[in-house]
Amino acid sequence: MSTTSRKRLWAGGLSVAAAVALAAGLVAAVPGAERSPGASTAPDISLVAASPEVTLQQWEDADHRRYVDLGGLGTYVGVEGGPLELRATRALGAEQVRVQQFVHDGVRVIRKDLPAGLVTDLGGLPDFTEITFTGADGETVATSRETFCPNNASARIDPGAVPVPRYPEQCHDGPFTLGMVWGVEKGWATNTSAGLTSVPLPLATGRYTARISVAEKYREIFGIADEPQTVKVNVTPPDPAPNPAVDPAQGRASAHSAHSAHSAHSGSGGRGALSGATGRRAAEDSSYPPAVPEVPHALKQPARAALKLLGDGPGYTDGSRFAPRAKAAARPAGPPVVPAHVPKPDLRALPVWDIAVETERTGEPKGRDHLAFASTTWNSGDSPLVVDGFRQSGKPLMDAYQYFYDARGRQAGHAPTGTMEWDPRVGHNHWHFTDFAAYRLLTEDRKEAVRSDKEAFCLVNTDAVDYTLKSADWRPHGTDLSSACGQGEPQALSIRQSLAVGSGDTYSRDLPGQSFDITDVPNGTYWIQVVANPSGRLHEKSFANNNAYRKIVLGGRPGARTVTAAPLGADQAG
Repeated sequence: MSTTSRKRLWAGGLSVAAAVALAAGLVAAVPGAERSPGASTAPDISLVAASPEVTLQQWEDADHRRYVDLGGLGTYVGVEGGPLELRATRALGAEQVRVQQFVHDGVRVIRKDLPAGLVTDLGGLPDFTEITFTGADGETVATSRETFCPNNASARIDPGAVPVPRYPEQCHDGPFTLGMVWGVEKGWATNTSAGLTSVPLPLATGRYTARISVAEKYREIFGIADEPQTVKVNVTPPDPAPNPAVDPAQGRASAHSAHSAHSAHSGSGGRGALSGATGRRAAEDSSYPPAVPEVPHALKQPARAALKLLGDGPGYTDGSRFAPRAKAAARPAGPPVVPAHVPKPDLRALPVWDIAVETERTGEPKGRDHLAFASTTWNSGDSPLVVDGFRQSGKPLMDAYQYFYDARGRQAGHAPTGTMEWDPRVGHNHWHFTDFAAYRLLTEDRKEAVRSDKEAFCLVNTDAVDYTLKSADWRPHGTDLSSACGQGEPQALSIRQSLAVGSGDTYSRDLPGQSFDITDVPNGTYWIQVVANPSGRLHEKSFANNNAYRKIVLGGRPGARTVTAAPLGADQAG
């Protein structure tokens, strides 16, 4: 894996001391814990405009079509009284999404189901805001409906509000996101624009009046007053030298390309992105869409990307600023202890996805057929998986130790758990923990046909899988200590890697090791098996859910092989 695409690119970062404290005390900070009596009530939600007049600069796609980004309107959903908290869940491979509102009323939590069918994915509340643009003559010239992600670009509006919100910083909707928490803290406001899910609006240069309102169905659900906001809008031409990497017409993927220099766990296109090897002969498996790259809010605004506002500077950030990677502590002393009654991680493998047959792969012999895929392993336990590596004196390997924490987050033990090794390959260039997962191609009757030699991984929280778990870490950038797994540091003395509760570690298919050589494998029905913790060296809550399977059918002829994958379903994990 490379370094930043497998990580979320966060704006800002924790200090090393704060990050270490979070990693050690994660279990004690339970996101769903009850608040003190009288601390919260039902939210009082309103629409807020930051300014009565704004300027929106057009941006231009590859076909010279011009659009404006509605995130620049500066309208927010403000919350008073109590936090707005929603939890969305779905079954593996299912389209139906259940959304509940959680109202923290003293010592009680009141749950309210939102109407069935209101939400179709975990990316936010669709058609939440309605925007109408009128010209000087009062005639309507354009309309738009915006998805609302409560986790998007929050800002404090009450000086007495909590200084740091506890809710996630993005609305994740990958192929394996099973549970998502959306929230706005009391005394905070969130931008009404959902970033990459925002619909580009073709609007000519000129002066307009924008009327922004909350859709009636949401006003009824959340008790929001019908008080639209009006903003004067000046639309100006695009920058004379826009960034050619930005192609707004391509939506999510093009916005991601603008920060490809920051990508990681992916050789060329970002964590979970569709990218990589040439000579692809078979169509990609499309039984479920691939995970979309998570990008920081600043880069979700195409106008900013077109202005080349990349990196950190006055008034903007692209999320590329990281807290210093915390070094592991001294090599643990004393006898190994694996406490029996403390929270533990629980690793789960998920079925492979983004499957394709490729005839050329970086680092592999040419003229061979390779069955390539992406994979995700996640932590569904009660505690983060924390592994430290310590350099063996004068040797290229590190000794790896797993750490355990009690219910209050205090270190309660450690145990040796294998080694870490340096991977110099393109797309990796960092330290890998060995024996984390394994890939096997099985025949229809589940006998091994091919085994991948990849079992070493760098652990990074690349994807939200289920943030509704009791011990889930909603902001896992603190848990992995902003670790780059020793990126570019082959002489490092120590490394800390971790996997937070509720988060998964995804490897995109273009990375080395994410494939089987099937040149000599006959056509037919097979299973791709992913095994988490294959050697059982990691101590976890359960070993019963470490396997996942995906049924596929191979066809075609040498040099033009085909693959068809069965739909995702709950029966494929276990």
